[in-house]
Amino acid sequence: MTDNRFSGKTVIITGAGGGLGRTFALAFAAAGANVVAADINRAGAEETAAMINAEGGAAIGVAVDVTDRASLDALVAAATGWQGRIDVLVNNAAIYAGLQRRGFEDIPDAEWDRVMAVNVKGAWLATRAVAPTMRAQKSGAVVNVSSATVMSGSPEWLHYVSSKGAIIAMTRALARELGGDNITVNAIAPGFTLTEASLGLMENAAEYGVNRGALKRASTPEDMAGAVLFLASSDAAFVTGQTLIVDGGRQFL
Repeated sequence: MTDNRFSGKTVIITGAGGGLGRTFALAFAAAGANVVAADINRAGAEETAAMINAEGGAAIGVAVDVTDRASLDALVAAATGWQGRIDVLVNNAAIYAGLQRRGFEDIPDAEWDRVMAVNVKGAWLATRAVAPTMRAQKSGAVVNVSSATVMSGSPEWLHYVSSKGAIIAMTRALARELGGDNITVNAIAPGFTLTEASLGLMENAAEYGVNRGALKRASTPEDMAGAVLFLASSDAAFVTGQTLIVDGGRQFL
């Protein structure tokens, strides 16, 4: 059976140049969406778009800096200029790869500020940029990407954990502010997932935390895609302000 849930819909995904973002872009395209793959790495964004177009889908790759309002305004202009509307925003862009675990007192000020700028301010600014279009349509869905590290309180990772906790708070507050215009705002909180970034963090990443889960296997990027598509779809039209933990049952809240 063909999945056409997003036929005619335009979806913007930040951080789509690789990792979870690329997986989300491919999944939305497979469900019929017109995909705007956005990333600070232009080559990565364009590669994702090329992969979709090669399979008969519709996508454009756009370079964007989510910490810069003008860059995000240009992203919105590219999306609306291409398809005339924006139906879904997936706030996936984040600093994760390359962060070193260290005690909170040893985190450099500049690193803290950069993590907050991309992971938190970036989601705020991206939502701010698409909101006028979605409000004019009286419809839209925002899906934010948090992390299950917020629930576990993962140590020696304070700036990342704090940034992802802020995403959950932002999701709830934005749901209140945008609900009157029929715009839903939800989040997923992935557990440790075997992306390129995660595989580079440690040896034996595929075994990390598996024994703590109800499902005894490692998480893949594809495991996250179904939750994002659900929250962005009409099936979740009456779901807002929620955070869905997707971690194979490593923790229950």
